[in-house]
Amino acid sequence: MELALFDLDHTLIPFDSGSLFARFMSARGALDPGFEAQYLVHCQRYAEGRVDMVEMHRYTVGALARHPREALARWLEEFEAQLAPHVPQAARALVREHRDAGRLCALVTATTRFVAEPFAHALGLTEVLATEPAVDPEGRYTGEIVGVPCFREHKVAHVRAWLARRGLAWERFTRTWFYSDSANDLALLEAVSDPVVVDPDPRLHAVAIERGWPVLRLAPPEP
Repeated sequence: MELALFDLDHTLIPFDSGSLFARFMSARGALDPGFEAQYLVHCQRYAEGRVDMVEMHRYTVGALARHPREALARWLEEFEAQLAPHVPQAARALVREHRDAGRLCALVTATTRFVAEPFAHALGLTEVLATEPAVDPEGRYTGEIVGVPCFREHKVAHVRAWLARRGLAWERFTRTWFYSDSANDLALLEAVSDPVVVDPDPRLHAVAIERGWPVLRLAPPEP
């Protein structure tokens, strides 16, 4: 039995999924005018390895609290319907290669679930491990997180819990892969038998060179 795990942002897609969703929502007047600029501040902190993921989630998901769940569901359907051109064929092929080999596959991302799932569908992934957004009694997103974010060392815990729910244990797999671009994912990269770095950030690239990890390029070349 073999297992293949995939990060999302800047790994299977060459951009930040939250930024694309924020632009989509801003175009519909669903976010405050200054939202995107502040969101980019959080993204910069993430790239530098100093983001507070709980604070970031409160800001990004909490901004949607004023919208009824039904309205968000309609927007998410519309968002998913336009994703196909944004998902590289190379990423689809990579996922398909692992699925065709009969491996258990999952997306493992710090992105909140309702943004991650449309991308998973576009990539052909049915299993999604993501940061779980809390809702209030009326079903509106509060910005809080259920449990811990699917981030850094918590990604390992999320994977183990997901496997346990399926009656599986990590130790039963003869080979395991994880694909990621970010040094924030070192804990999960170190936990698998086959770590693969994809279009890595400078910190992860240095680690990959030092440890002899393969470096994959999935992002389209610059024009």
